[in-house]
Amino acid sequence: MQKWIALAVASSGIVSTLLDGGRTAHSAVKLPLNLNLTETLTCNIGKNSGMGKVLKTCKIIIWDECTMAHKKSLEALDKTLRDFRGNDQPMGGALNLLAGDFRRTLPVIPRSTPADELNACLKSSYLWRRVEKITLSTNMRVYLQQYSSVQTFSQQLLDIGNGQIPIDPATNETSFPQDFCQMQPNIQAIVDRVFPNLTINYKNSNCLYERAILAPNNDDVNKLKDQIQLKLPGEEINYKSIDTVMDEEQAVNYQL
Repeated sequence: MQKWIALAVASSGIVSTLLDGGRTAHSAVKLPLNLNLTETLTCNIGKNSGMGKVLKTCKIIIWDECTMAHKKSLEALDKTLRDFRGNDQPMGGALNLLAGDFRRTLPVIPRSTPADELNACLKSSYLWRRVEKITLSTNMRVYLQQYSSVQTFSQQLLDIGNGQIPIDPATNETSFPQDFCQMQPNIQAIVDRVFPNLTINYKNSNCLYERAILAPNNDDVNKLKDQIQLKLPGEEINYKSIDTVMDEEQAVNYQL
């Protein structure tokens, strides 16, 4: 056994929980909070810190959903690794495995134009030409389930992502296939559909953990949560939290 060091990070917290020992990239390597305001970026860690030693000795860095990250995130890591490792090769000579799909969520730039978002994309980085592209062709989750309905839905998602669904030139809108989803008349119907018999099943973790309602913004999330809470028995209690930094010397790294 070689006992080499590997570092696993992801662009979002949800994705990082799926990685063994994974963390968000911002948390792991202390990326700058505002990537749009600074031209020359490096990670906010010292060479002799714990993470600094990891970056100097690790053999591979795995970055999941890298397509969601601002290009300057990887450029900051690149500059830091070159400095820490004393190696002017890309990423300081460390192997980086980047996983992602550009058909999904790209970097979100507040109050920006489409051109700004494209410029923030990883493909606009000087690092992109050094990336060896490998395409996965089989959806293993679908393949293992062997359900025709799941295979159909997976193919429909690919058609949408590849721009193969016709767009109405008059409205500039896409008409999804009739069997793509089941429409519901209101929020209450959605809650009842996804969480049936909630007044009975709310204590059944096996019933709940496989179900989720996705929403595009926080207002919709709050409306859905309010509807679900109305169905739960018992008194509603609000618990307020106080956010403090355990190490005051690290306070400058976090905006509270």
